[in-house]
Amino acid sequence: MKKPHWLEKEELYNIIFEADTPAGRLFDIALMVAISLSIIISFIETIPTLAHTFQFVLEILEYVLTFFFTVEYIARVYCSPRPRDYIFSFFGIIDLLATLPPYLSYLLPNARYMILLRSIRFIRIFRVFKLFSFLNEGYVLMHSLRKSLTKIAVYFLFVLILVTCLGTLMFMVESGRPGTQFTDLGTSVYWAIVTMTTVGYGDITPVTPIGRLLSAFVMLLGYTIIAVPTGIVTATIIDETQEKPKDGHCPRCDAKIRKKDHYCSQCGEKL
Repeated sequence: MKKPHWLEKEELYNIIFEADTPAGRLFDIALMVAISLSIIISFIETIPTLAHTFQFVLEILEYVLTFFFTVEYIARVYCSPRPRDYIFSFFGIIDLLATLPPYLSYLLPNARYMILLRSIRFIRIFRVFKLFSFLNEGYVLMHSLRKSLTKIAVYFLFVLILVTCLGTLMFMVESGRPGTQFTDLGTSVYWAIVTMTTVGYGDITPVTPIGRLLSAFVMLLGYTIIAVPTGIVTATIIDETQEKPKDGHCPRCDAKIRKKDHYCSQCGEKL
């Protein structure tokens, strides 16, 4: 007996996972609208006057959206050729985390705000509207950050040691002075971090001339320090864009490609 039309996994897969068909494109647009609506509702619920005025409407919408996202997630698992791969993939985990908060809120009320994780799902908009060039740039940045991670980790350790030393030095200069706010090493290191990153809250300030001179030095040092990780990532991006493509593989994500392909099926890189 032939299966009912609506039970065809392949057709359901094309609608949910692909955006090349009118039905698939319409589904993805509806999904984006639902995500936007759920995020707006989350913001409205934190405004007491609006939340009280529209309480009934917000509750109805929340139940409807929760049902929609639950069915959508189950349908994705059902029609996926490899359900396990989807469940443990990046988008699979995000889809699950975006579905669970309304249920978790019965145990942990603040867990409902994890709904904002649904905003990550907007990444699919690049596939929906064929914005492959933008998506490709995102892959370049992510791959460059991954390759630069070791250098950035070493740099971060250096900065951590530096702010600890500067905070200790400021504590030695300022501690014991009348009206000083540098009462302990933890506070002094916190001041060094805020000052070096040029945030400058102004909640802790030195009172001695030497302390102010040291503070000015740390501020100027911060401008030179901040530029280092940007240079590391930029150099890696340049190396990535100049990297020669491998035969039969995408030059960006290294996925296998066919001769007739004009774009990579994984990252959208123009071949």
